[in-house]
Amino acid sequence: MRIAAIAAFGTTLVACGGGGGGSAATAGVAAATPAPAATAALTAPTASNPISAPVAGASDAAAPVAGASDATVPVASPAGVTAPVATAPVAASPAAVNTAPVNTAAVTTAYSVFGVVTDVRIQNTAASAQTNLPVTFGQVFAAGDLMPTDSLVGRFDNGTDIPLQLDVKATHPDGSVRHAVVSAMVPSMNASETRTMSLMKSNAPHATGMGPKTLLLNGFSSSVHATINGVRYSASADDIIKTGGAYQTWLSGAVANEWQVSAPLTSDDGAAHPHLTARFAIRWYEAAKKARVDVTLENNWAYEPNPQNLTYDAEVMVRGVSVYSKPGLTHFHHSRWRKMFWWGGDASQVLVKHNTAYLIASRALPNYDQSVIMKESALAGLKTKWTGTAIEPMGIGLALAYMPTTGGRNDLGLLPGWAASYLLSMDARAKEVTLGTADLAGSWSMHYRDKNTGRPVSLINYPYMTIAGIPTDTKNPATKLQEAFPKCAVGGSCTTPYKHDTAHQPGFAYLPYLVTGDYYYLEELQFWAMYNVFSTNPGYRKNIAGLLEPEQVRGQAWSMRTLAQAAYITPDGDALKIDFGRILASNLDWYNKAYTDNPAANVFNVLDMKSAVIYNDDRGVAPWQDDFFTSAIGHAAELGFAGAKKLLAWKAKAPVIRMTDPGICWIDGALYSMNIRDSATAPLYTTMTQVADASETATFRSLECGSAPMASFLSLKVGEMTGYSSSIAGYPSNMQPALAFAVDARLPNAAAGWTRFMSRTVKPNYGESPQFAIVPR
Repeated sequence: MRIAAIAAFGTTLVACGGGGGGSAATAGVAAATPAPAATAALTAPTASNPISAPVAGASDAAAPVAGASDATVPVASPAGVTAPVATAPVAASPAAVNTAPVNTAAVTTAYSVFGVVTDVRIQNTAASAQTNLPVTFGQVFAAGDLMPTDSLVGRFDNGTDIPLQLDVKATHPDGSVRHAVVSAMVPSMNASETRTMSLMKSNAPHATGMGPKTLLLNGFSSSVHATINGVRYSASADDIIKTGGAYQTWLSGAVANEWQVSAPLTSDDGAAHPHLTARFAIRWYEAAKKARVDVTLENNWAYEPNPQNLTYDAEVMVRGVSVYSKPGLTHFHHSRWRKMFWWGGDASQVLVKHNTAYLIASRALPNYDQSVIMKESALAGLKTKWTGTAIEPMGIGLALAYMPTTGGRNDLGLLPGWAASYLLSMDARAKEVTLGTADLAGSWSMHYRDKNTGRPVSLINYPYMTIAGIPTDTKNPATKLQEAFPKCAVGGSCTTPYKHDTAHQPGFAYLPYLVTGDYYYLEELQFWAMYNVFSTNPGYRKNIAGLLEPEQVRGQAWSMRTLAQAAYITPDGDALKIDFGRILASNLDWYNKAYTDNPAANVFNVLDMKSAVIYNDDRGVAPWQDDFFTSAIGHAAELGFAGAKKLLAWKAKAPVIRMTDPGICWIDGALYSMNIRDSATAPLYTTMTQVADASETATFRSLECGSAPMASFLSLKVGEMTGYSSSIAGYPSNMQPALAFAVDARLPNAAAGWTRFMSRTVKPNYGESPQFAIVPR
């Protein structure tokens, strides 16, 4: 059932199409084309790259975007706002700067505007009025709500319409848009003003974009420098463009164009540094004559010999002015850092607040409880912590430096606590921390980029790669080559203050990519998803299959979460989407064969492989870890993966049994460990009575379930569950998402289990941190 009410308003508007360099007939919008744009003219992304990659020295013509739908909606607003005109310079030779005049002739086209899909709130965070505010954000769409041939118009709550540019990135199986990047130029906003902008479907024609030499016509320049032992290494974005270097197009249209260029840092004598590479993502807003300059410096190559930490004096320059410097910066091996600046003036101070209800209803995000009201003290506390070296390059924001730290934590869950806080509140402070910690996720030494593809290294290309195992484990029988990553340089340092793992890994980048559409966050998600499958011994994971089952159950849970998110949201034209889908399917097939389709599978619906039954002398499992896994599978099922839906129908019975089976008291339904056999070699139990008898004391078992004597024995309130029921990260909280997904799967007794769970007398205040505040749909 579609979420958006697509009821035609019958509104007919007039569109102003942009002219282009060279031939107006090829760059402008045809006057006789009021219907959807013709996407066939767009160049499809390559198999190895989700964004179009013109060859070095290519013509500076309109550059296509992945997803083949650059839908810019130019409209004339009722207030008389004129749409920006797309201009593309005439192609120049690789070494030349184009100074040819630009044809800005416009044509008009009539089109209609239909119903609302969703809305966003746009806030001017400046203390003064602003004009020509560039706004770009990511947006997920429910299946069926928007087709790639559709356009969008922004309609403010005062009735004013503005053009919206739609860069489609991923689509649903039915062909409708799953994720896109939306760009607009807001004509003006008063000081501290907030407006609601509805995203309206339209059949307006799509406008073409322009190439990166536009930057040179406007005098753009930006560079990165690293001085190592007195030698200055540099990379210049404008030099790459001037010399016809290869570029990739991420956004393309009349409102915003974004190009990505990269190059190794080189010394004055032309020697390239073997490890340091600069990546620039330059987002140009033609109407404002401003560019957002997104700079990333990487020490990431997967198979470059002698990896090591590097210490240098860092500097970033924009328009010949130093905008960032950091002397003595130690850049850890296989890590990266990011900074953003503006060229052409100060950054527009705009906060985009998404429609939380629509984001959740799209099923791209779990059903977080929207009745939760975030505590002001919790939001203020996030901002208070956001300071010092922790938020500088090579810091890690609010993440824990020792990721394997045990105990209740704010960063675990399908979303970290700070991200769930942002989702439910749309608070500027929570957003800053959520995006900022995702920026700083680059500081962990687990980023491996393939020089052959320019992308995060893929298990499909290197099925024997690993950071674990002896060299003989990594020999690829097909290529006869060892695929282990090179060892740290002799005499160099590869020591970092951070320890990452899979068992306690936050979900850093998924939500940031959803709401911003920033390519940096997409790759951050992909880096972590691939690390999770190549970090283990190749033989244990079945090489190219990337099986996660040898890992701790919680490691399997968070790895499956990240893998499913990467497979779901990676752009359609990106080869990594196929790779992640293949690895995810391998894992789901393994679980379904071992459990769902196995008549001999245990009757408790818990994972019981060797890596799971590790408690109490290999007699028991950890239900809370098992609940993590169930919630991850529930999330993957909502993302639409058939294997996950099938597995969830078996797996989600586990929390239901603990809440409803008469053989165990629901007060202890979220117990820390649960014995499922008499010894490491004994057969599994067959009833929950056996489980309870083996897991709980005789005194507890003798008391009436939920009674005052039981509460007195436990030193709890009547109706209070064991396992720190008042804690946002207690074991009942860990259970909550799993039980919610069981209800949504319509499993027997699930609704009764949820009702009983919600009847407990002591509950956490999720207003402090709502990462486990997931409820049935």
